[in-house]
Amino acid sequence: MENVNSRLLALRDVMREEHLAAFIFPSTDPHQGEYTPAHWQSRMWISGFDGSAGTAVVTMTKAALWTDSRYFIAAEAQLHHTEFVLMKERVEGTPTIAEWLSMTLQEEASSTEVGIDGMCSSASMVEELIDNLRKKGGFTVRTNFDPMQRIWENRPQIPDHPVEIQPLEYAGETAADKLVRIRLALRERHIDGMLVSALDDIAWTLNLRGTDVCCNPVFVSYLLIASDKVTLYVNEQKLSAKVKDYLAQVGVSIAPYEQIQKGLRDYFEYNILLDPQETSYTLMHVVDKKRVIRKESPIPSMKAIKNETEIKGFRHAMLRDGIAMTKFLCWLDSHIGKEQITELTVSDKLYQLRSEQPLFRDNSFDTIVAYQEHGAIVHYEPTADSDVELKPKGLLLIDSGTQYQDGTTDVTRTIALGPVTEEQKRVYTLVLKGHIQLEMLKFPVGVSGTQLDALARKDMWAAGMNFLHGTGHGVGSYLNVHEGPHQIRMEYRPAPLRAGMTVTDEPGIYLEGRFGVRTENTLLIVPYMKTEFGEFLQFDSLTLSPIDTTPIIIEMLTKEERQWLNDYHRRVYDVLSPYLNNEEKAWLANATKPI
Repeated sequence: MENVNSRLLALRDVMREEHLAAFIFPSTDPHQGEYTPAHWQSRMWISGFDGSAGTAVVTMTKAALWTDSRYFIAAEAQLHHTEFVLMKERVEGTPTIAEWLSMTLQEEASSTEVGIDGMCSSASMVEELIDNLRKKGGFTVRTNFDPMQRIWENRPQIPDHPVEIQPLEYAGETAADKLVRIRLALRERHIDGMLVSALDDIAWTLNLRGTDVCCNPVFVSYLLIASDKVTLYVNEQKLSAKVKDYLAQVGVSIAPYEQIQKGLRDYFEYNILLDPQETSYTLMHVVDKKRVIRKESPIPSMKAIKNETEIKGFRHAMLRDGIAMTKFLCWLDSHIGKEQITELTVSDKLYQLRSEQPLFRDNSFDTIVAYQEHGAIVHYEPTADSDVELKPKGLLLIDSGTQYQDGTTDVTRTIALGPVTEEQKRVYTLVLKGHIQLEMLKFPVGVSGTQLDALARKDMWAAGMNFLHGTGHGVGSYLNVHEGPHQIRMEYRPAPLRAGMTVTDEPGIYLEGRFGVRTENTLLIVPYMKTEFGEFLQFDSLTLSPIDTTPIIIEMLTKEERQWLNDYHRRVYDVLSPYLNNEEKAWLANATKPI
């Protein structure tokens, strides 16, 4: 695209002035968030690729972009007509960034210095890069320069939206009590304090919420916790008198956001925990390294286990979301083929029905509505340019979620809009089998999601099929829809699964140029039984939404899988039907009838 190519020219002019051979643009911001405010979307601005994950690298003659399988198809399209070459992560033959830079820069015979903004890159990421580039050809890395300050005209400002209090009736635990727990966890490790950079960790700790990041109710800030002092580094104009008074009562003082480096330099305790995955490289090196304890933050593991109030809120949020989803599916079924409906029409209708529910705040991510071949683009989002009309045939994949003040939802359904092919039925059933196998699983306390992942894949593996994204992620309590530290995925993730955690179950299969299928529920991990061999856990479906039975090849399901689906549908009908009108209730009765 013309804009991207002209931006590359401007960037290279600056690189030449600064004697830089290359510059690296990760997707992150100073808080290492998955979704970033517009001010820090440098990778998207320089490359034109708008996916949530990826790294752009630019040299004096070449440009490349690394991203994962969720975005292969979308990135290929968005990078078309630009200099950027797509690098498919975790695909055999794809070089690492260090390998590619080593080959490219030796050909260019230019400077040996590579630039990356150390404020927007985690310490662990930059340190690994420094080590790899040193090994690959003696390259050095400069971290104190942001070329966007010179070339990005009309760059958006750092957001300054108001911060609000998350009431105790939804949080279930006071901020003061959370700070006590955090300090106790630090003392057990013989640590005096810590810096909290992750925005959702700050929001959870202080029972505050904001709107600085699209679909994620967080606000730009840092939190510095010492043994007898807590300081929130934030733009003060974001805070109302009510919020300031609340923070004072909790024992939290306020300092300007821009003074975080000064705050770290002035930190008076003996040592401090800086999580290298969450802390930027720049901030990691403000404090004398002899005083730095490089360990994981204790907060994500605390946040991941929901308290009784949060669990109750999740159930209420899922009920309202199920009502909205049922109303939507009933509407779609009765209108498809009778009036013009497009992907954007569906997205707007779903938003409207959800917004009518109590405690609605926003979507929890940009809605994916993908018809037929668009369904093979894992994170496809319809735009005015890509929007297509839905026909009464084929498959429609909808992945969507909502931020309610008492809980966050995430649900995917693939819907047959009419006749579907035998191939579509087979793929749909394989995905459903994987989904059900995982939901039915019983497992001991302490196993990791990686140990469970194969259950969702075994039948599709037997058919020679697979998917490359994760099978499940944690979900926040009116917080980020993607929450760790636990995950269910092929790649090793050691975080143990515990009762009280939420996690999604979302296997899929994607056939480029044809269609895609994904089925997703959000689950709660609950106790199963205790025996002489220890404690065992199981999954409880929080999501209440019918799963389309029309594309199922029933003979492919085991007796146990059919029983699970019938039991799930009986529960969906019993819980949702009292809140529906007669037409919607009749539709749901038909959609959930036993197979």
